[in-house]
Amino acid sequence: MSALKVLSVASEVFPLVKTGGLADVAGALPAALAPNDVAVKTLMPGYPAVMKALAGGEALHRWPDLFGGPASLVGGTSAQDAGKLDLLAIDAPHLYDRPGNPYLDITGKDWSDNALRFGALAYVAAEIGRGRIAGYAPDVVHAHDWQAGLVPAYLRFGPEAGPEGGRRPATVITIHNLAFQGQFPAGLLETLKLPTRAFTIEGVEYYGQIGFLKAGLVLADHITTVSPTYAIEIQGSEMGMGLDGLLRHRAHALTGILNGIDTTVWDPATDASLPAPYSARKLEARKTNAAAIRERFGLAPSEGMLLVLIGRLTWQKGIDLLLRVIPRLVGEGAQVAILGSGDAGLQAELVASATRHKGQVGVVLGYDEGVSHLMQGGADAILIPSRFEPCGLTQLYGLRYGTVPIVARTGGLSDTIIDANDAALAAGVATGFQFAPVTAESLAATLNRALRCFREPAVWRMLQKRGMAADVSWQRPAAQYAALYRALLAARGTE
Repeated sequence: MSALKVLSVASEVFPLVKTGGLADVAGALPAALAPNDVAVKTLMPGYPAVMKALAGGEALHRWPDLFGGPASLVGGTSAQDAGKLDLLAIDAPHLYDRPGNPYLDITGKDWSDNALRFGALAYVAAEIGRGRIAGYAPDVVHAHDWQAGLVPAYLRFGPEAGPEGGRRPATVITIHNLAFQGQFPAGLLETLKLPTRAFTIEGVEYYGQIGFLKAGLVLADHITTVSPTYAIEIQGSEMGMGLDGLLRHRAHALTGILNGIDTTVWDPATDASLPAPYSARKLEARKTNAAAIRERFGLAPSEGMLLVLIGRLTWQKGIDLLLRVIPRLVGEGAQVAILGSGDAGLQAELVASATRHKGQVGVVLGYDEGVSHLMQGGADAILIPSRFEPCGLTQLYGLRYGTVPIVARTGGLSDTIIDANDAALAAGVATGFQFAPVTAESLAATLNRALRCFREPAVWRMLQKRGMAADVSWQRPAAQYAALYRALLAARGTE
């Protein structure tokens, strides 16, 4: 039997373009699926970095006018990761050939034509799904987040679909973060090449606008999200972001599949970003990496706990909670290193805190992949105080690197970390610390627990080794995705 063919559709893919965890997932899952006899092609926008990676690639199809300009579909293999990513890119300079962030202009505002930019991504995916590209017809189209949310809509309502929709592959949409939904004016319907009949509550309409993610959730054959707990949480009003009713209605077609990580890219024994690579048997080498972190963040030499936070500096990530507990941490002799960017007000407060606690708190604004690896390879603990977290990857990197996670009990954080309570410590199964409710007081109490354990080296070493022994790879999640794809096809009688 030939391999099952999947077209993955994503707005960012590591190592080509990355702003968050979506890129890591879209970049790592194809290789993880290969042992399950699933062959993945990845479709993404032709940003400058992508077209550079595909220099010399083959033009597979052309559109004289794709939402405002000529475009072509280019196929090839990513030069940065040869043999791993089978790529298709939309070479449409009028939509994608621009500097900076895939979603934001230089002022930090959404690109004014994002509806067209990501509508085009979904439109082309649907064209490929219908078999318009010679020699390739995917069995499943897997759309990621709102940027690909219109894929099922184009397959259902798109031009030349016909009364039965023509050839239509099975469709899956994965919610990486329900907070980002992609809502645009209804007046763009014709521009997006969608018929009037698509603008209904059973189609793309959402409170009088076009809802990209909403359309995918209504029309995809199956919905996944990136942890079992988050799949439950988003069916409630508190975390459902206005879509909880729809998600409850489609609960029979909603599955939480936990993310994994690329354990080749994230391997402390071979990581070139670490001054001192190490294994669970040679944890003492981490001290060299810790010294490098302290130098990079302007922290004083210390034997106290070194905590790190890596990611977006926003309310969702609980940065305001961290600000409230920093004085207590410093008072206990701990140090904090923070890497990220986000809300301007929170950034300013963090910089001010670093000034007040010079040598004990360090902040680097922006993102640097190598520095993030260094922080995981030398810190004692990684702090993730998120108010909601669909899955989270940084805690998985922490487990892999022996950097003990201290996390809020929400979403994928609660699914991946075993709290170091007395029973778990006695049983030798604890891998980190959870706190709830997500308040500054609860966070402070849990940090006190962590500090007490840190002062018992044998206990802390056990936490590190237990975390490093955890399976955080894509092996199990990939098998679940492969089983889901095949179940969808079997249900249609195509396998």
